[in-house]
Amino acid sequence: MPDPAASNGHPQPSEVMLEFKDVELGFDQHLVLRGVSFRLHRGETKVVFGVAGSGKSVMLKLALGLLQPDHGTITVLGQDITGMAEQELYQLRRNIGMVFQESALFDSLTVEENVAFRLVEEHVSPEEIRERVTEALRFVELEHTLEKFPAQLSGGMRRRVAIARAIITHPEIILYDSPTGGLDPITSTTIVELLIKQRDVYQTSALMVTHRLQDGFTMATHCYDKEKGQMVPVKEGRENTRTSFLILRDGKVIFDGSGQELARSTDEYIREYIS
Repeated sequence: MPDPAASNGHPQPSEVMLEFKDVELGFDQHLVLRGVSFRLHRGETKVVFGVAGSGKSVMLKLALGLLQPDHGTITVLGQDITGMAEQELYQLRRNIGMVFQESALFDSLTVEENVAFRLVEEHVSPEEIRERVTEALRFVELEHTLEKFPAQLSGGMRRRVAIARAIITHPEIILYDSPTGGLDPITSTTIVELLIKQRDVYQTSALMVTHRLQDGFTMATHCYDKEKGQMVPVKEGRENTRTSFLILRDGKVIFDGSGQELARSTDEYIREYIS
């Protein structure tokens, strides 16, 4: 696991962890993505906005290699995954965590077994599995739920277990698909604080699809204070530059930049969207 480093608003390193170059994808003669290009850097969280059907979730599937583009290239951790064999993709996915909107936990498995699932597949020793599962659940403040089943947990707790499962392999990239979708505002804030903690403490790169503007702006205006053990606002008039924004419209990128640049945009559609 990378050495912890608190976020202090400094620009992220220039290493590119994920890159789309002129990516196009269509279904039934309908283009879902049209020439999409962007970069995700080490330690950066890129928040993806857009109305339903704009192609946000499709981007996550492409980043995982679950779909292949009709045109363009996708590079993940320095490797071109366009046309990559499934066995190679399987190895690459060990470095990628995924958090689904509905948590996607196995109902018949305990919390411990859910979080440990990938480690069991990789034949990690039982002793190490127990240690790493406990560590991951402690990170999301759910170490007391080891023996519980998903049905015994609230929606917010299930989402936190999903985050624990995503970080158990110490991934370099995490993909979040509407991580606060369907949750109440207080629980959503708890989830966003965990995402900030993961970004700032472990410098994990993340692509975060969300419909909640507040989630993205919270990411951009807060950092995690290790001494206080909670997220705190960055200095007034500044933003956390570990967070950037991407806006899709009809399958095209119409904005890719910082929160301050987004707030200053004069584009009529963007102004209406963020209002």
